[in-house]
Amino acid sequence: MEIEADPKELEAHLKQLQKKIDAYETIFKEIEDGYAEIDLHGRVESCNPALCRIIGYTVDELTGMDYREYMDADTAAKVYQAHNEVFKTSVPKKSFNYEITGKDASKHIVEISIALRKDDAGNPDGFRIFMRDVTERRIAEQELYNHKSRLEAIFRSVKDAIITVDPDMNIIDANESAKTICGISSDEMGGHDFSHCQWGGCQPCRDVLSETLNKKKAIYEYQVECSRRDRPHQKVILSSAPLLNGMGGFSGAVLVIRDITRINDLENELKMRHRFHNIVGKNAKMQELYKLIEDLADFETTVLIAGESGTGKELVARALHQSGRRALKPFIAVNCSALAENLLESELFGHVKGAFTGAIHNMQGRFQKAHTGTLLLDEIGDISPRIQLKLLRVLQEKTFERVGDAKEIEVDVRVIACTNQDLNEKVRRGEFREDLYYRLKVVELKVPPLRERKDDIPLLVEYFKERYQRKFNIAIPGIANDVLRTFMDYSWPGNVRELEHSMERAAVLCHGQAITLKQLPPELKESIPAGKQVHPQSTAEEPEQILSALDKTDWNKAKAARLLHISRNTLYRKMRKHGLARSTDPHR
Repeated sequence: MEIEADPKELEAHLKQLQKKIDAYETIFKEIEDGYAEIDLHGRVESCNPALCRIIGYTVDELTGMDYREYMDADTAAKVYQAHNEVFKTSVPKKSFNYEITGKDASKHIVEISIALRKDDAGNPDGFRIFMRDVTERRIAEQELYNHKSRLEAIFRSVKDAIITVDPDMNIIDANESAKTICGISSDEMGGHDFSHCQWGGCQPCRDVLSETLNKKKAIYEYQVECSRRDRPHQKVILSSAPLLNGMGGFSGAVLVIRDITRINDLENELKMRHRFHNIVGKNAKMQELYKLIEDLADFETTVLIAGESGTGKELVARALHQSGRRALKPFIAVNCSALAENLLESELFGHVKGAFTGAIHNMQGRFQKAHTGTLLLDEIGDISPRIQLKLLRVLQEKTFERVGDAKEIEVDVRVIACTNQDLNEKVRRGEFREDLYYRLKVVELKVPPLRERKDDIPLLVEYFKERYQRKFNIAIPGIANDVLRTFMDYSWPGNVRELEHSMERAAVLCHGQAITLKQLPPELKESIPAGKQVHPQSTAEEPEQILSALDKTDWNKAKAARLLHISRNTLYRKMRKHGLARSTDPHR
């Protein structure tokens, strides 16, 4: 007896079935992987849009096409063997890679999985293929392999000793330079506990590694003298840093030992420096300045440092002092423009009790305080003629008298002078002694203004961001692109000092968020032309924006998506929405 189905239940069942069919069709159309069904002869029966994007043909063009048409003969033979293997065994073949040629003649590396398709009777009647474009992945893998090879080559050939240890201080690896510097080969080190190593002179290394392992913090440029028997006066610089695994977890520490016994080798190893002491900059003019500082470091000559206000002249003076043999001696600075003539004279040369009203005791001057070290005379262009004369005598005779005293005092001081004025012009006008000018200007260092080295701005911004994160104990996730563009376009009349203060202001006001235009000083925001402000979030809505990004990246979708600040899936969707393709594609 047949039971008649309820029409309403049947209709509901059909609607539910249609929903599932629609869902499957949506998935079929939207998935990033290509899908195709081909007959036993290799002709495409159906495919999804993703396959069309990968190969570069339309659905109509692909339907009925033999897969051999978009690959070379050798590749086609390999693909045929793979299909034949699946046909004979009924076992799917997964992750099979080969190269195809798109309609625009572009080459793509694809990864496919092949499964046998059977009819209702269980007889093979075709194949199901899933295809994924892995070109970018293969390129990235190759780049990673090349990068790894380069790192291994550096590890083997670098002159610094490099030793890695696990959290228990067991030695993981060491390079060949460890034998030269430490006196023991990498084979002898491997697997041993560093904390109980038997070779001499490693106590400072143990201390540095222990500090890094315990506190998980880096230690930079700790200078020590080794006690190796064969090289008793070997001097090295120790640096250590935490090692992180691929998941970002702590996995040990790396120790770098640099032999500075022959310090002149350093310049040959160091092709480009972004930081020199506390000076930040990779610009060519800054590199020249670093080289001059090193050349002058151990010469006892006076140096005149010229540059606009805020360019970092005092940092250059300190670098000169710290690079030379007086580095461990006093560094004394005096701002000549901040004091009246009498007060400046007393500050420079000192005074005896009763020398003038208020001199209630003897006072040592800056020259005496800087004895054996360095004295920085900042804003030298503002000193009076009388002080100029007394200063000239000190530079020539290495002696001076305190205010109110007739006794000469000998002093061994290296003098460095700074100015933001044109001293040559002041000499021409009779405002500055010519003999003092040339005595100060034995060598002149010119610090370039920030507007002449704008390629250093990103480095300086990152440097100040890190500084204020530490100072204020905050996390600053990043800096908006339009802020960086504003920094690059601004003329910076206050130079690096103005940039520093702008970053400090922004760090205080950003409240732990990314720095945006809102946190910049008014003068920077007012410098942006009307209508030129760009929001950090990329809309990427206009076809022209998308095409521009694609052209800039040679149609590399992943790179273009990063440039537009969108995901690759979103980029594909927008390209489909606007019908965007390469200009050589007739469907564009």
